[in-house]
Amino acid sequence: MNSSTAVLDNGITKEDGRYALPSTTSIDLPKGYRPSADEEYMNPRQLAFFRNKLRDWRDQLVEESRQTMENLRDEVRDVGDEAERATRETENSLELRTRDRYRKLISKIDKALRRIEEGRYGYCEETDEEIGVERLEARPIATLSLDAQERREHLQKQMGD
Repeated sequence: MNSSTAVLDNGITKEDGRYALPSTTSIDLPKGYRPSADEEYMNPRQLAFFRNKLRDWRDQLVEESRQTMENLRDEVRDVGDEAERATRETENSLELRTRDRYRKLISKIDKALRRIEEGRYGYCEETDEEIGVERLEARPIATLSLDAQERREHLQKQMGD
């Protein structure tokens, strides 16, 4: 298979019709910009939009995780009665589970950011089809097209997973 690579402005590359946006490349988006279906799919503007969205989400999760850890550290350990202690332990357990969920989510966000840099963002990992702007706006870490996601979920149900 013959592949063609072009290097555009600011280190943006286009290989086989797909743009890759280096993390060091900054693109100024118009105020209120939203990706639309009538522009080239995953063009540098769309990639910059999703990169900004992912970075903001990541920063928010990191901050919430940091606050969770501060809350756990600052908490007074010598609680009076056992009921109060049990309540605190339950709350701590919930906070730790939330933090673990954030950690996993941050990992998925980091992978999505790498896909933007590599020119693979917005394309299904199984079928290589476009995932779609609407789906990515709703779930920016999506790696599968809707059809591939439904097939995977159907298989998981069949396997009893």
